[in-house]
Amino acid sequence: MPEVSERVRALHARMTLEEKLAQIVGYWLDQNGVVAPMQGEMVAGQKASTGLAEVTRHGIGHYTRVYGTRPVEPAERAAWLWGEQRRLKRETRLGIPALVHEECLTGLAAWKAATFPTPLAWGASFDPALVQEMAGVIGDSMKELGIHQGLAPVLDVIRDPRWGRVDECIGEDPYLVGTVGTAYVRGLQGAGVHATLKHFLGYSASRAGRNHAPVHAGPREIADVFLPPFEMAILDGGAKSVMNSYTNVDGIPMAANADYLTGVLRHKIGFNGVVVADYFAVAFLEVMHAVAADRGEAAALALEAGIDIELPTGDAYLQPLADRIRAGKFDVAYVDRAVLRALAQKEELGLLDEDAFEGDPPTNIDLDSPRHKELARRLAEESVVLLSNDGVLPVELRARPLSKVAVIGPNAHRAEALQGCYSFANHVLSGYPDLPLGFEIPTVLDSLPGAFEAAGLAVPEFVYAAGCAVEGDDDSGFAASVDAASSCELAIVVVGDQAGLFGRGTVGEGNDSESLELPGLQRQLVEAVIATGTPVIMVLLTGRPYAIGWAVEGASTAPAAVLQAFFPGEGGGLAIADIITGRVNPSGRLPVSMPRSVGAQPYSYLHPILGGPSDVTATDSTPLFPFGFGLSYTSFEYSDLDVDTAVAASGVFTAEVTVSNTGAVRGSDIVQLYGHDVHGTVARPVAQMLGYSRVELDAGESVRLTYSVPASRFAFSDRRMVKVVEPGDVEVWFASHSAASDGARAEEATNGAIVSEKTARVRRIPGVSTARAIVAIIGDVHEVTAADLRMVDVRQDALVRSSVSA
Repeated sequence: MPEVSERVRALHARMTLEEKLAQIVGYWLDQNGVVAPMQGEMVAGQKASTGLAEVTRHGIGHYTRVYGTRPVEPAERAAWLWGEQRRLKRETRLGIPALVHEECLTGLAAWKAATFPTPLAWGASFDPALVQEMAGVIGDSMKELGIHQGLAPVLDVIRDPRWGRVDECIGEDPYLVGTVGTAYVRGLQGAGVHATLKHFLGYSASRAGRNHAPVHAGPREIADVFLPPFEMAILDGGAKSVMNSYTNVDGIPMAANADYLTGVLRHKIGFNGVVVADYFAVAFLEVMHAVAADRGEAAALALEAGIDIELPTGDAYLQPLADRIRAGKFDVAYVDRAVLRALAQKEELGLLDEDAFEGDPPTNIDLDSPRHKELARRLAEESVVLLSNDGVLPVELRARPLSKVAVIGPNAHRAEALQGCYSFANHVLSGYPDLPLGFEIPTVLDSLPGAFEAAGLAVPEFVYAAGCAVEGDDDSGFAASVDAASSCELAIVVVGDQAGLFGRGTVGEGNDSESLELPGLQRQLVEAVIATGTPVIMVLLTGRPYAIGWAVEGASTAPAAVLQAFFPGEGGGLAIADIITGRVNPSGRLPVSMPRSVGAQPYSYLHPILGGPSDVTATDSTPLFPFGFGLSYTSFEYSDLDVDTAVAASGVFTAEVTVSNTGAVRGSDIVQLYGHDVHGTVARPVAQMLGYSRVELDAGESVRLTYSVPASRFAFSDRRMVKVVEPGDVEVWFASHSAASDGARAEEATNGAIVSEKTARVRRIPGVSTARAIVAIIGDVHEVTAADLRMVDVRQDALVRSSVSA
């Protein structure tokens, strides 16, 4: 049984079976629209919220999405919640308030609350410190409203961009996901709100990128790719809650998998918090996975595996489980285990204290304060990735000012296009078309005039044409777009996705894709505008990377510049406009490889030799742009590499480099440290990011960086499935992206014995790197434990100002 306080143990001892079960379920107060899979079917039997006294006669564990299921005035809802919590304290026998949970992936998912960039943009920023600040203000808003737990962050490692939930993920590299996700946990929990890590485990490896589809990843891939971000967020971030994955791994649904939910999560990692079910995941054991004959058996499987709380409602853990227990078919000790964890969490959150909710509810609530806006805009600025530029950007460098600019595309003037799937606008408010968003979110078109003025540029005339919708085959707007572009000196074409759920939109939960072409007629729109001869800046507002080789490699179809923004939130339009003018220097880097084709998926840069191009296959998996790639308006140089020559398998080595801004303007670089295990007992990746840091330098300025790297960054699961660091040589180098340093090519592996007639295309990607240094890992094989360091420490020293002037 869990170790708990005497207060919790005494409270538990007083509880009837019904009171115990009530504490390990949620209750969904409002039922409107579709915000969860099979929501309508699953809650059909739930009683109306007007009968709360009857529903909660034995108490209640969670209230589900009090603010986030439908549009409610924050102050009015807070007043209701304070009163309801006091009623629970006074009218139920044990007097235990409800724990309130909400979605908070792109900010609190509630009406009038700020919308921040989607997690894929967090990854593109490579800035955990800023993500932690963002999570802190999100937590402050939630705390003020009486919310106790947030259902974020998502720590799924991207494996296939066809999957609709890619926009909820941070990236394809486990270390990037782990460091950024841990920062979010620290920020949210620092504000007093418990974070929930999801989705444990392997969800993003669903076959063919299909939501809920089976996962056929081996135990080594699970342990070495999908598990590390959770380890970091728990061991280094202190995460309080975990949510299960919907999928099955090798035939075993994760919601009924004790080997992972208890064996790995609790016994191996040492997690001692609460595991909550993803919405309806317990019932899905019966209706989707067919491993349970009824709800009672589903409840038994989930509780025994380690799911403590059933969300969003007590569909299985109430009467069906009670009947099973009374029939002698299930050990109530599993219920006791879950109840003790649930009560301990409530105690930690202050819900068992006498003064809980006895004060006045908030009345002056600002969920989109100047601080929210400032952080949202900064994170958006840092997340935009410049993919190509023939010199058209920034426009402030033009010899002659612009007098007329066309702004074209279905995402140029839509606030929804800036927001991710789990924003309130796209998650809920789409069902309330007559209601305003409730906060300021200027579109790209809205933002451009102010950006020109702020940059000291003459404000041109802007001509707008939508051209087409995100989806569909209506090209009736092409003519107006072509006319607009033909009459202007520059065309800014904004295309991409519409986030939504289960068929509402082009990306998001349940919106998986069989294609990685831009949806609808958007490519044809871009090409029609390019054909006018007017220089084109293509802006991608998307929730996944698309195959846009035509926009980079095509002789006649390539825009003059391409900007990639992953749903950048309420400050996104402002950030994009400032990058176009030059007021902001782009510094985002790709957190996921930009695919060349859908046929190359699933793909990860963390592939062994045979995962890349070679003479033994006629297909080429090389991405259009590699992980970590991004251009700037300035240039950077790496020099004076100094790396320890040897390190104990259980030790830490240092790698130093000097980074210099060799361009003419201030800029930020993401200095990435890569490694390669030259020879291992298990096939290892050709390149693996060991660490990274964001460095901002004036023109001509230099900085000395020292990375302290635990040898455990080279750890992997050996043939015994024990995570180890093996002795032997490893290569280490600094680079601006994962492909900036050429290693051994697989084509050379057969020494000419096999030569493919279809050689892989080699395209030089801009980037810089140091030479590769050899580090000898020495000593015995080291078996990695929770006590080993997981994160790379980076120190910046000795800023030097050169004679180069801006």
